[in-house]
Amino acid sequence: MDTFKWQGKNRQGKKIKGEIEALSESVVTLSLRKQGITDLKVRKKAKDIEINLPFFKARVPEKDVVVFTRQFATMINAGLPIIQCLEIQSSQQENKEFKKVLTTIKGDVEKGETLADALKKHPLVFDSLYGNMVEAGETGGALDVILGRLAFFMEKNMKLKKKVKGALVYPASVLCVAVIVIAIMMIFVIPSFQKMFSGFGAELPLLTQIIVNISAFLRGNIIFILAALFLTIFILKRLYRNSDKVHYFFDNMFLKMPIFGPLLRKVAVAKFTRTLGTMISSGVPILASLDIVARTSGNVVLEKAIMNTRESISQGKTIAEPLMDSGIFPSMVVQMISVGETTGALDQMLNKIADFYDDEVDTAVNAITSLIEPLLMVFLGGILGTMIVGMYLPIFKMGEVVH
Repeated sequence: MDTFKWQGKNRQGKKIKGEIEALSESVVTLSLRKQGITDLKVRKKAKDIEINLPFFKARVPEKDVVVFTRQFATMINAGLPIIQCLEIQSSQQENKEFKKVLTTIKGDVEKGETLADALKKHPLVFDSLYGNMVEAGETGGALDVILGRLAFFMEKNMKLKKKVKGALVYPASVLCVAVIVIAIMMIFVIPSFQKMFSGFGAELPLLTQIIVNISAFLRGNIIFILAALFLTIFILKRLYRNSDKVHYFFDNMFLKMPIFGPLLRKVAVAKFTRTLGTMISSGVPILASLDIVARTSGNVVLEKAIMNTRESISQGKTIAEPLMDSGIFPSMVVQMISVGETTGALDQMLNKIADFYDDEVDTAVNAITSLIEPLLMVFLGGILGTMIVGMYLPIFKMGEVVH
């Protein structure tokens, strides 16, 4: 996404200018014309010369956005003007990238733009959900309330991500250590035993011979194996991003995995209900809410189910039926949503479901951790034990020959 400079006239004929991030010049022109800006001149901004290290690329952490939102809500509630709030927030911001974004937003608001429009120019920091909720808050005159809900939602979302990462990081770390240990043994330790065995002049046991052959293969082809591994990962990533069928296949597979599948389903339900409940209670229309929830779901299978639900509602049907047909949402969740829809308290029911599934995710993470830990120990111990036994078998055999 590139940055474009523009200038033009607003509806009052006043000359205004600014910067906007977009995919192309035509997208910038179309977006500004929708805002009633005429006599447009748009040009691509020259990129600043910066040294960006791949592992230290400037970004805005989600935690910083949450803190900003919570403080912003407090300031608005205290009666401070939006521009003054943005000035205070940008001046105390330590993250340089975020400071630059807030300064740009403050400048856009000073030029007469709404806060929501200014935020939407920075989709990498403030997503579509954030922008639409702020727009609803500005329209309804309850910006402080909406910002408070946003901060609460983002805090819950961060905790949910942390739980999932906690469940995934531990087994991944153990597996990485296991692979490194096995690789070191195969490449450096086994050859030492092999030299010793070669002087025996006797045929090696089958298990020992298999291990020696694997070691020789790894040492002779390690570069090709690593290249093939990286190439496979690269191709799969490209296909996942660019092929709808491949993307759908993997997302569907993730939801059906034996151990992690149920956890990912619970996370999906918690995120869906929390996001939709927050948006509806903030005054965002349900069709717009479902569209945003679908695009921010992070799973193509879930996105398709939500878009089918949106289509069903646009035709005058209920929200519950297409959710049940998707096979992703448990019947209890669908029934509770149906009750909330019937009683006119859908947002409250969705938030109750989200709270319940937050606890369910906690329970699932604890269960997975307690289950995977012994399994990984058995797996690692089994492989290392087999290798050690395989290396000592010839020594035992020589001992028997001596006796």
